[in-house]
Amino acid sequence: MRSTIILFILLFTSGVILAQSGTITGTIKTSDNVPAEFINVGVLGTTKGATTDRKGNFTIKDVKAGAHTIVVSPAGRAAIQKNLTVAEGETATIEIALTESARTLEEVTIKDNANRYNSKTTSSGLRLTTPIHEVPQNIQVVTGKMLKDQQVISMSDGLVRNVSGLVRMEHWGDMYTNISARGAQIQAFRNGFNVVNSYWGPLTEDMSFVETIEFVKGPAGFMLSSGDPAGMYNVVTKKPTGVEKGEVSLTMGSYGLFRGALDLDGKLSKNGKVLYRLNVAGQNKGSFRANEYNDRYTIAPVVSYQLDDKTKVTMEYTYQRANMSNVGSYYVFSPDGYATLPVDFTSLPAGTPGVRIDDHSLYLNMQHNINDNWRVTGQVARFQYYQQGASMWPSKVNPDGTMIRNIGIWDATSNMSMGQIFVNGKATTGAVTHNILGGVDMGNKDYLADWSQSHDLDDSANLFDPKNPNLGVPVTGYPEFDRTKPLAERAQAGYGYQNMTYSSLYVQDELGFFDNKARLTLAGRYTDLKQAYAGPANKAQHFTPRAGLSVSLSEQTAVYALYDQAFVPQSGILTNGDKVQPITGNNTEAGVKKQWDGGRWSSGLTVYRILKNNELIADPTQLPSSGLSIELGQKVSQGVELDVKGTITRNLSIIVNYAYTDSRVLKVAEGVTALKEGDLVPGFSKHTANAWLTYRIQNGALKGFGINCGATYLGDRATYWEAAPDPSITLPNYLKVDGGLSWENDKLRVTANVFNMLNEYLYSGSYYSWVGAYYWQAEAPRNFRVTVGYSF
Repeated sequence: MRSTIILFILLFTSGVILAQSGTITGTIKTSDNVPAEFINVGVLGTTKGATTDRKGNFTIKDVKAGAHTIVVSPAGRAAIQKNLTVAEGETATIEIALTESARTLEEVTIKDNANRYNSKTTSSGLRLTTPIHEVPQNIQVVTGKMLKDQQVISMSDGLVRNVSGLVRMEHWGDMYTNISARGAQIQAFRNGFNVVNSYWGPLTEDMSFVETIEFVKGPAGFMLSSGDPAGMYNVVTKKPTGVEKGEVSLTMGSYGLFRGALDLDGKLSKNGKVLYRLNVAGQNKGSFRANEYNDRYTIAPVVSYQLDDKTKVTMEYTYQRANMSNVGSYYVFSPDGYATLPVDFTSLPAGTPGVRIDDHSLYLNMQHNINDNWRVTGQVARFQYYQQGASMWPSKVNPDGTMIRNIGIWDATSNMSMGQIFVNGKATTGAVTHNILGGVDMGNKDYLADWSQSHDLDDSANLFDPKNPNLGVPVTGYPEFDRTKPLAERAQAGYGYQNMTYSSLYVQDELGFFDNKARLTLAGRYTDLKQAYAGPANKAQHFTPRAGLSVSLSEQTAVYALYDQAFVPQSGILTNGDKVQPITGNNTEAGVKKQWDGGRWSSGLTVYRILKNNELIADPTQLPSSGLSIELGQKVSQGVELDVKGTITRNLSIIVNYAYTDSRVLKVAEGVTALKEGDLVPGFSKHTANAWLTYRIQNGALKGFGINCGATYLGDRATYWEAAPDPSITLPNYLKVDGGLSWENDKLRVTANVFNMLNEYLYSGSYYSWVGAYYWQAEAPRNFRVTVGYSF
């Protein structure tokens, strides 16, 4: 109450305020004496603040006379605090040096819409200390601002529109993300660890604890672990910043969506050595289809301890709980073709038991700066995942569309223990600079699943008719699965056991010539692994080289070329009984990158060609729960990618991208009949195009008001499993239009978006020969979300 009265008086006595205030000006530079632009500077305990310009200068006016603490906040780094005194009517000047060099300075969040969507650097979890526009590879970062503007609440929720060529495949709905790029599913990482333990994971991350998502196209050996040559994405979780702040938000929307989230950031010790970050979220979410729900609960505490000027330890725990309806209910089957039933059609009976997932992850990270040029990072992680539930799939689909629905048990557990240690360093030999990375990655992963029990909901005398659906109690009742035996015993009896133990060594040297205007990357990784899938373990060792060249034509423009190889372990059971081989392949890539307007926006153009050998695909002639696969042989993916994003003007931020992708079979392995040479590989779109524009008014009575609009187009789509026997039945082109309004000030933010504004029947799907029918998964018709967020 006292503070409120004082504030009320101050607002009406501005003349007195000005007479009792002063100005703070200053300059911020990096450790190598380069002006640090776009750095947030604030006065602790007040709302006063500014952002440094391109010369590293800032000015904060109307600061109350007296002693103050200045807080400098480079995003992703610990805040720096400096004390000074402001005298009445005078200007106090301060100079601040950051501990980071210009090349290692992380991306910063800019007020007044500057750099809202563009990132110059990657997180420390991506290992690289080179600015993105100098790395010889296509790397795109989805920022926290993008997630908020688009109201993305999970990894499977429209995120892919922000990066060229990404397509989210439908398999099992919202249980896991399953993103495809360059003609294949890309690997999922979190904070630098490969967190894929089976084809059906990991659980989609809730965005409440996510800072950014980094997408790397092509092989990423610098992540130390093996990965698909198509690429990977790295989810970067929120860390303490050293600035005491908080945010609470509420989201409401169509189909019963209600969601709350809390983000707290601050200090646990007065000296600022012990910091914390706490994110909590919960949601209830229905569906446009009957009897479906997806309720999520998340808690993610993080604590960091700055032991001394050189060493920092961070401990992080994340718990996600998912209560979902049967994950197979997303599928719709019909022998008549795609979208031949209403968009809200479902075959899920009311009262069907759902799926419960408990997902735990624990991290311990330590960074030690040996000196100004060398840093060593060590981290360990433990992931535990438990699922109890079932999936839904038809046992039979008749020519007239009637069917027998089936529910199969799907209990699963995943355990992953992983450790990494890597070193970043700089050295000079004559006129050549060396940017060095070396590290070791080790891990053990187990996945157990029970798919051995199933229950038909219908019988031959009482078929389910999609044209006259009865969603009441099934004629055969609900399934009652036998869970008296331990899951490990049940998994061993079927195809539900997988294990992989691996270790890899990676060494990279980026040599800088001509005052670092030309950069030659030479690297290699040696991988040793052992894996088993419902049988004896297979062993493999492999060396994969990497070579890249990046040349700066100017301070803002660079061209590059890259050659990289991939070695990817695979687990599976081949239908013909042969031994499963690892994926081998190579990637050749070239491109040009440019930063515009001092880095406020960027563009990149890439051409690539990926050759892959021995890739497993699910056998389309078998039931999915059979666990049987076929080895494709050899395929090639090639294409062009264009990405433009950032702040074009002070008012306008944009994301625009386009990709042309062509993925075909070059050679067919012996015995494979589902595909032939020259066939398109399932699971991609030849043309993908996205746009998202945000216009914000910066001055006047409408200051803070914004307009959002976006569109996604997918053309010439390849089906997910196999082509239809009728060549005239194909997936149609896809167009989704979204848009909305927003308003924000220093404390309050309101965002409202309408998705699928044209109310199109949007879906993806495939023909499935095992049941002789087409299937598809529909997206929601026109729907909306409203989010109110308050910062304190």
